[in-house]
Formats: sequence, structure tokens, C-alpha cells
Amino acid sequence: MAQLSLAEKLTILADAAKYDASCASSGAKRRNSRDGKGIGSTTGNGICHAYAPDGRCISLLKILLTNSCIFDCHYCINRSSSNVRRARFTVDEVVDLTLDFYRRNYIEGLFLSSGIINTPNYTMEQIVRVAKTLREDHDFRGYIHLKTIPDAAADLVTQAGLYADRVSINVELPTVGGLRRLAPEKSEVRIEGAMAKMRSAIEDGKDARKRYRSAPHFAPAGQSTQMIIGADAATDQDIVSRAAALYERFDLRRVYYSAFSPIPDASAVLPLKRPPLMREHRLYQSDWMIRFYNFAPHEVSAAADPATGMLPLDIDPKLAWALKFREHFPMDVNRASKNMLLRIPGLGVKAVDAILAARRWQKLRLDDIGRLTVSVRKIRPFIIAADWTPVVLADQANLLPMLRDKPVQLELFAS
Repeated sequence: MAQLSLAEKLTILADAAKYDASCASSGAKRRNSRDGKGIGSTTGNGICHAYAPDGRCISLLKILLTNSCIFDCHYCINRSSSNVRRARFTVDEVVDLTLDFYRRNYIEGLFLSSGIINTPNYTMEQIVRVAKTLREDHDFRGYIHLKTIPDAAADLVTQAGLYADRVSINVELPTVGGLRRLAPEKSEVRIEGAMAKMRSAIEDGKDARKRYRSAPHFAPAGQSTQMIIGADAATDQDIVSRAAALYERFDLRRVYYSAFSPIPDASAVLPLKRPPLMREHRLYQSDWMIRFYNFAPHEVSAAADPATGMLPLDIDPKLAWALKFREHFPMDVNRASKNMLLRIPGLGVKAVDAILAARRWQKLRLDDIGRLTVSVRKIRPFIIAADWTPVVLADQANLLPMLRDKPVQLELFAS
């Protein structure tokens, strides 16, 4: 490998890491250095955010340790047969970059992943050394998210959990058939086995903290995973079902979705076009419905087109569900339970909590609800208020055009 400057390595390895979406720092343990000791903070105060070319917000130093890899997954730009420029950081280089970027207020932490070099154990050892050096030698208190290697030894993965706020293991693709076809060197059994061990280690860590206050925190922000969408034939119903099973089996904090991006010199087994980014957005909305709006996975799947298994792209899945099951609406905001209020399109968790608090003291009118929502026009067909009773929703055949956002032509030379 040719000698590269640190800036050249950063250009290559930060670009290679942009395909990884699972970089949110939510759920981290609160730490800061206001007492004059250590460096870093897990809170976002004073942190500058960077934006990837596709618009995603990134406030972490998100890099790969190396983009060299012994695996040859078809969808991966860093696969062994790819003709990309290769680079590799040393452990000390990653540590210095993290500290320098933090001192300049560029980042709030580190997200570190890597291609697999030499062996899974060797790669995992290098990743752990970065986190260990930051925590023990520099008392770094910022957020650290480490990608673990499923085939690495259990003690190395355990060490990763001791130094990182969050750990993650990618399931790669939504279906077993897709994984075998596009990443034949990876195994669903090994990936899920590693996730199960990590869940067990996290639960043991929580149990130890309850018994002994001096017990170390173990991955306090839990574990997450990511799957690529649009690279295989999996439908949105397949993806929702798979994500729900992962949440239940491995107690995940998040499942991230990454729309497949065509890569240079792509394999012939991959599609030629990327899926619309809106599909990724709709899947995140469906994930939100399960985690915060108490929808069962089969209810979210019911919002999809029964013929294709795909969620609609022009409206969000919560509205699609409401239009499909109109018999539940209109709903009386002064009497409905919290669980039912959460099903009204346009009402979020905060708005529902505000409704429940306010209706203890007064009957809510349409204007009261309007102050809690972005668009009262869209919510009117679904609710009954003290001064508002719409026609029965099932009687309105052409409701969708009224609820759909009107397209707006952007100005080409707007400042």
C-alpha cells in the first residue's frame, strides 16, 4: 500500500464510511468534562454538525480503520475485488484525529468501523485498542460507537462493550436468501449468534450495576444493527417483519436502514438503480410506529399494498393505515384512550400527551388541537372535538387528494 498522508487517509476512509447510517448518539450515558478532568462530552452542546452529500446529519468522526477487506460482498464498495483506492489508519492516528476534531468542536464522538484485515480477531483487537486508548490514556468522555466483527473472539467483543457507548453488528440484508446471494462469506447464524451474546453481556452488565455500584458500564447505549434495502427483492413487509423480530430477540435500541447505492464496477447480480430515498424514509416512519405509537408489526404491514408488499411512497404509513381502516375514525379527542389517539395521523407523542393533560380541565375544541399540530386541515377528517364533528370517514371516497401535500416547484436560482 502506497504511503499516504493523514489527510489523504481521512479523505478515503471517511468517504468509505458514509454508507453506514447507524451513527446516532441517542441513548448514551451522560458524561462531561466540566469538572476540569478528562476531555469530551456525550451531550450535543456546542457541537458542530456536518452533513453527508445525501443530507444525513453527522456529528461524529465517522471513519473506517481501513477499507481493505478479505470479504467480497457484492454490494460493498470495499469488497476485496473492488478497484478502489485503499488506505489504513494506525490506532494512534485514529486517537489523535478524534482528540483534535473534538478540541476544534467538530464532533461529539467517534464512530469506528472497519473492513476485515488479516483475521476477524486481529481487526477487532485494533478497533478495541482505539477505544481503550481514548478512554484509559486520554480520559475521553465523548461518545464512542464501535462496529464489532461477528467472527471475533468473545473476549474481544466483550472489551468493546466496556469502552464503547454503543456497539453494533450489521445483519446486512433483510432476508437469509439475500445474504446468501450477495454476501456468501457471511453467515446469518454467526451474525445472530454474536448479537445474542452481546444481548446477554449487556443484560449481565446491567445486573452487575444493580448489585455493585463499582461495576463498569457495559455498552450503556445498547446495541443496534443496520440492513441494506433495495439490493435484493425483499419487500417492505419483509423488512418490517424482520426488524420487529430483531427488536424482540436481541433487545436492540435501533434498526437502521440504508438504501442501496450503486457502486463503481458493480456486480451483475445487483440492481442498476438505487431505490428511492423516500423508501428508506417510509421504513423509518414504520419503525417509529412500532416503537412509539404502539402499532403491532402486522398492523404496519397492513398499510402496505397487498399486491406488492410495499409501503406507499406518496403518504406516510400511519396515514395509509388510517385510510385503510377508516372504521376507527373519526375519533373523539376528549374521550379516546392514549393508545387510540396515537393512531390519529398528524398527532405525535408530545401532542397526545398534551391532549391527555389538557382534557382533565376542559373540553378540547378544534382550535385547541390545531395549536398542537402542524396542519389542522389534515387532521380534521380524523377527529371529533367539542365544536367539530366531521362526516364519517368511510363516507368520503376522495379523501386522499385532500390530505396529500401539494408539490411545490423549487426556484432554480433561489438564494
